[in-house]
Amino acid sequence: MAVAGVDIGAVATKVAILADGKMLSIQILPSGYDGNGAARRALRLALEESQLARGDIDFIVSTGYGRKVFSEANKSVTEITAHAEGAKAVCPSARTILDIGGQDSKAISLTEEGQVANFVMNDRCAAGTGRFIEVMARVLHVRVAKMGELALKSANPARINSMCTVFSESEVISLLTNGRSREDVAAGLCESISRRVSIMVRYVGVRESVVFSGGVAKNVGMVAALEKELKTKLLIPPEPQIIGAFGAATIAQKSLEKEESAASSLRVEGGYPVTAISAAPLTRGAVAPGVEGVTPPLGDSTG
Repeated sequence: MAVAGVDIGAVATKVAILADGKMLSIQILPSGYDGNGAARRALRLALEESQLARGDIDFIVSTGYGRKVFSEANKSVTEITAHAEGAKAVCPSARTILDIGGQDSKAISLTEEGQVANFVMNDRCAAGTGRFIEVMARVLHVRVAKMGELALKSANPARINSMCTVFSESEVISLLTNGRSREDVAAGLCESISRRVSIMVRYVGVRESVVFSGGVAKNVGMVAALEKELKTKLLIPPEPQIIGAFGAATIAQKSLEKEESAASSLRVEGGYPVTAISAAPLTRGAVAPGVEGVTPPLGDSTG
């Protein structure tokens, strides 16, 4: 039994394929302008990696901004649902989730039973997202993947006061022009983002274990700044960027199991098991084979 989860984000599209509860393959591709096309390509590559054919996938669940555009999905769920499911699957003790993606950030609190208790989401401002980091990395002339390492070298982080991407860019340029090191500015940017997103986390409540997911969770400078701001240890999944896709795949597996269970235990009204139903129309007063002892209601044979 193989299933797939597809997370079509504003920046990246992620696919995770599971078989009997085990991860077979993952793929991460740029979403571009065509979310459906990106999802189809990512799914094809994931299938090739796992040596499966499209027909081997029994159920697909989509999530993310583009979840409604993916034509091959059997079902779609919100990002909140998918990330909650993915986080508790990799960390059963998860009670708080912080996810920072390319264009949004979200904080989710879970009950002791692992259900969503509350959430808050920022999808209207680039500040506090991966896009903000991309812009600032360009100003610092450093690759995004190296910005976190640069920040950890700072002994005196610069204070970045602006919460707007445009104004922050001007502020960073001014700091560099006035002699502040790239290390100090990078550290200051990580702390600035941490102050912003920590407001969301505190809104839903900081309860351990706290899972940090999304592409920004790969930034070691951000992890350090957030742990300092929230005063708690963050749990980082092995591949934090695919938690939404993994959660969608987990939901797909549960949905498929539910369908198969329902099909194997088909019951008529009153709870009597049906082992076989004749394809021929029933006459008045007749009883379907395998349903002995049940008197059908009066009415014509077409129901």
